[in-house]
Amino acid sequence: MRFEASEEQAQIRDMVRSLARKEFAPKAAQIDEEGRYPEENLKRLAELGLLGMLVPASHGGSETGTVAYAIALAEVAGGCASTAVGMAVTNMVGEGIHRFGSEEQRSRFLPALASGTVTGAFALTEPSAGSDAFGISTVALRDGDAYVLNGSKVFITNGSRAGVTIVMAVTEKEPKKRISAFLVLPGMPGFSVGKPEHKMGLKGSDTVSLSFGDCRVPKRNLLGAEGEGFPIAMTILDGGRIGIASQSVGIARAALDAATSYARERRQFGEPIASFQAIQGMLADSATELDAAELLALRAAYRKDAGAPFTREASVAKVFASEAAYRACHRSVQIFGGYGYIREYPVERHLRDIKVTSIYEGTSEIQRIIIARNLLGQGRR
Repeated sequence: MRFEASEEQAQIRDMVRSLARKEFAPKAAQIDEEGRYPEENLKRLAELGLLGMLVPASHGGSETGTVAYAIALAEVAGGCASTAVGMAVTNMVGEGIHRFGSEEQRSRFLPALASGTVTGAFALTEPSAGSDAFGISTVALRDGDAYVLNGSKVFITNGSRAGVTIVMAVTEKEPKKRISAFLVLPGMPGFSVGKPEHKMGLKGSDTVSLSFGDCRVPKRNLLGAEGEGFPIAMTILDGGRIGIASQSVGIARAALDAATSYARERRQFGEPIASFQAIQGMLADSATELDAAELLALRAAYRKDAGAPFTREASVAKVFASEAAYRACHRSVQIFGGYGYIREYPVERHLRDIKVTSIYEGTSEIQRIIIARNLLGQGRR
């Protein structure tokens, strides 16, 4: 087992780290303060092939693999977490279309997603269906050569900016509930976008509700076969959880770096606070937990690239990384003391940004259920 990045992965890491620190980080506080979508950052990512990392070169992608993607995403998150979210969802949608779409759908959407011409969105969550993903009530009824969608979605990242949105809807209620996936485009009659959500963190990320009122979606926009939407959604989310783990590590490492620098400079009782064992303990705990979180994320990414089952590994990585990252950000604010509570310093933003990582794409509680069911159903590997 190797723990070192390959030459290509190391080159991607170094390139993205330089980009994130020189271009993204200096603007991150302003993006957060203004709640502004970081369009220029996404454009830079597209120029470097970072929006199609999980898409084959034959369809315009950079085809770098999940490990390289996880490494790059962590670096972007360390510079600007809102940018990382846009990057993650667009990559996730591209991979979903590549894996489950027809050749016509791949040719139509993948080059545009990889080049940044359009962004992607993934619409599963509803006002009454979050953790219970199978409980969605948006309905799609067949009508000639189209499906008519009715219902609503909430908390949709990139929702108002997406050129293509993967939407989950019920296509059969009886005798057994069946869910299907659709590729919905802006401008389709009956498709409307709600107002932006005002969030605790990730303020530069576009988050909206979506509504479907007799929205006609052509049959050719059915992703996969009718009735296969639920396994498609779960497969996409498994990969997405590796991304959330990587985002978590990136955000928390930025907080740890800031706290470490501050501890060297801040003096109390005549010496730097870095000389106090209480501060050293907090820094050491954060560094240790983030190293473990990174390795768990990369293990899941490696298994995915190898074609091995990775559902359990992705859930383990997400629940551990998101919660360890929150602890690391909390400690970083504590090290800054009163200064950590004001917006002049970045750790306040990191703490707000990190909170949602234990909620979206499956809460920590859901991840524990997945892990436990795997253990109880299959035993230990």
